[in-house]
Amino acid sequence: MARKLLFILNPLSGKAQIKNHLIEILDLFTKNGYEVTVHPTQCGGDARDVVAARGNEYDLVVCSGGDGTLDEVVTGVMQAGITAPIGYIPAGSTNDFAVSLHIPKTMKGAAQAIMDGRVYPCDIGRFNGRPFVYIAAFGLFTEVSYETPQGIKNVLGHTAYLLEGVKRLTNIKAYSMHVVGDSIDIEDEFMYGMITNSTSVGGFKNITGKHVKLNDGLFEVTLIKQPKNPVGFQKIISALLESSEKTEDMICFKTSHLEITSRESIAWTTDGEFGGRHSRVEICNEKRALKIYVPAKKES
Repeated sequence: MARKLLFILNPLSGKAQIKNHLIEILDLFTKNGYEVTVHPTQCGGDARDVVAARGNEYDLVVCSGGDGTLDEVVTGVMQAGITAPIGYIPAGSTNDFAVSLHIPKTMKGAAQAIMDGRVYPCDIGRFNGRPFVYIAAFGLFTEVSYETPQGIKNVLGHTAYLLEGVKRLTNIKAYSMHVVGDSIDIEDEFMYGMITNSTSVGGFKNITGKHVKLNDGLFEVTLIKQPKNPVGFQKIISALLESSEKTEDMICFKTSHLEITSRESIAWTTDGEFGGRHSRVEICNEKRALKIYVPAKKES
């Protein structure tokens, strides 16, 4: 009896390249003994809803799209308690999580890795109870990912985020916050913060720090204070992009749990999508909660 595979695809992700590879991907899945059901997403939230409603009927759930599509599929899996593993064929502008897992950049290569690879137990985050895959962030640049038009993302990739972000450098705001983690309790003003389980953010590798493991039950946290002058800001950018020594305006640590309260409601982003405005957030790491296929020869 053939195994059943649910294939969720976002036809608009990246440069809509899935249209050029769909037949060969379906042929590959079929040759490997799968009976495939294809569902092109129709609107925001559709991937999440379809997976939550029907995912338990399948032996494998595969999605193709950007980080937002993956986030929806993982959310559906977690909400419905689906135990089947998932596969990911990246087709977005940056595909940070795919980079972290060493998933091939070509669509055919990624599909082949699902068929030939191994199941990797990966950590998943929860943001005020809602699942997210690899990043929750606030402050400088965080609005760029969900406000940059899709057409610009398709053409320029992660460069689009930088171009949009530069426009905001003249309007930097810091937020008064109380941050409590496993071994940290601080109050200060921060202009940016990211809580990550990834080696890449915005297309830049190693920006989250060194010795990152995706299944250790710990987030990498980076909090950045507002620098006193342009030189201080440049030092921060260099420290992030070049993985150099952190500056006095940066606080970096690992934690499995984080509570952040602020005097005002702050806009957050999770996996590049708008996560709402909050004055209190609780972020938890669910260790090895997701089963995802990675290439057999790569260690993550």
